[in-house]
Amino acid sequence: MNVTIYDVAREANVSMATVSRVVNGNPNVKPATRKKVLNTIEQLGYRPNAVARGLASKKTTTVGVIIPDISSIFFSELARGIDDIANMYKYNIILSNSDQNVEKEVQLINTMLEKQVDGIVFMGGKITEAHTQQFKTSPVPIALAATVDPSEVVPSVNIDYEQAAYEATNYLIANGHAHPAFVTGEEETVTNELKYKGYERALVETNQTIDPSYVIKGDYSYDAGKEATDKLLELENKPTAIFVASDEMALGVIHGIQDKGLRVPEDIEVFGFDNTRLATMVRPTLSTIVQPMYDIGAVAMRLLTKYMNKEEVQDANVILPHQIIERNSTKSK
Repeated sequence: MNVTIYDVAREANVSMATVSRVVNGNPNVKPATRKKVLNTIEQLGYRPNAVARGLASKKTTTVGVIIPDISSIFFSELARGIDDIANMYKYNIILSNSDQNVEKEVQLINTMLEKQVDGIVFMGGKITEAHTQQFKTSPVPIALAATVDPSEVVPSVNIDYEQAAYEATNYLIANGHAHPAFVTGEEETVTNELKYKGYERALVETNQTIDPSYVIKGDYSYDAGKEATDKLLELENKPTAIFVASDEMALGVIHGIQDKGLRVPEDIEVFGFDNTRLATMVRPTLSTIVQPMYDIGAVAMRLLTKYMNKEEVQDANVILPHQIIERNSTKSK
């Protein structure tokens, strides 16, 4: 049977208010009384009810984290950054997997609010009207991580996806490939749109007419990368370079090329995006855009703590720096 604060008060022959003050570290308790209550707590094995304490203080020191795919290396790195900062600021985390399903995402936001969380870190794909409505009416702060809100109403932490994609495409163009192919996500998210804009801008600046058959959409998975490669290699004019919007898809692209008896980078150069651990696990190792996943998670959580604690926030929409890292899937310049 669960031991309650009432049981402790009765056994120690003090009021429940006194037990509450001892449990919460209130100094306004006589040393002898404090000692008696603590001894009673130990004897009875009493554990304070965090939910009840949260209701009393109107704070649960709990943060909800909604993540599209917990099995993804990309999102797991983000979650690790969130968790480390949450621990630093004495917050617990409730982590939920949304499968990047809009209905489930909205439902999870409601579930988190029902659990009386103090704030929410949200990672998702497309921000719909349903999301926006939830964000606007939320009684607690919400921060986005690696998720772009086109209205910029919700605080967020990202990189400049358009510029990063532009630099990756330019890198391949500078390596002698007039029209690199582009393998990207199929969902119409702001992030995907920005990456495509960067790719398009690099081609337009070099007077290239974009060939729609060189743009293949998938679901960011390894298998989608392989399927995209099969389509590209069936073209009469096969691409000599492929820019891929995620490292996991890029691995599928590399293996798809190798399965056809071609070599990377000698026959086709491949450039990825994210710089997850997968980039160094594949052979040849993957040249890619470095997106600081851990930092995005950590900064998003810190941003959220500022809102939860009503601290001053100078920049609600943070853009972190990215960079290019050259490995063996592209030819040395």
